[in-house]
Amino acid sequence: MLSPMNDYKDDLHDYLVRARDALVWKLDGASEYDVRRPLTPTGTNLLGIVKHVASVTLGYFGEVFDRPSGVPLPWFAEGADINADMWATADESRAEILELYRRACAHADSTIDALDLDDVGEVPWWPEDRRRVTLHQALVHMLAEIERHAGHADIVRELVDGSTGVREAATNLPDEDQAWWSAYRERLEQAARDAAAARIEPTRSRRQPPL
Repeated sequence: MLSPMNDYKDDLHDYLVRARDALVWKLDGASEYDVRRPLTPTGTNLLGIVKHVASVTLGYFGEVFDRPSGVPLPWFAEGADINADMWATADESRAEILELYRRACAHADSTIDALDLDDVGEVPWWPEDRRRVTLHQALVHMLAEIERHAGHADIVRELVDGSTGVREAATNLPDEDQAWWSAYRERLEQAARDAAAARIEPTRSRRQPPL
């Protein structure tokens, strides 16, 4: 027998909370430099991911359902630097970003508790023809959003100091020593080289000039 709609909401909310917890845990034990430094060519960094997720959480569970949080987000203001929500300035402390995250999560929980899954809001930054969304859609959207960024944080934290997992003592990886992992990585590297040598690498298609 299918669960009532409230059970669906509880299930989605539970997964959302677990994703939020897994993401913020990625900051634990990392130095001030390591939570901020960019680890990819596009600047992906741990504290910036948390800042971004907190910011969009306030939007999707705040303004979208006419429940503004009152939390100022100057990096979304007109004239703010591009991508200002994706990194922390030297003046923005880790404690401030974590407090923003905590407030965002609490505000989201309040909205989720107050509304039914079929209650409707509007996403003003989406195209006009699909701005109207239900709480159900917002929950699914944010669950996908946070899990995606938690995956980014997984990779970034592993690059920082080798730490992995969704929580303490839960690495989700085989329990092997460093020598095994080094040999495993080399095995994958060799397989990639062998495959590349055996096949003609595809080239990017080029647009033909108009006749």
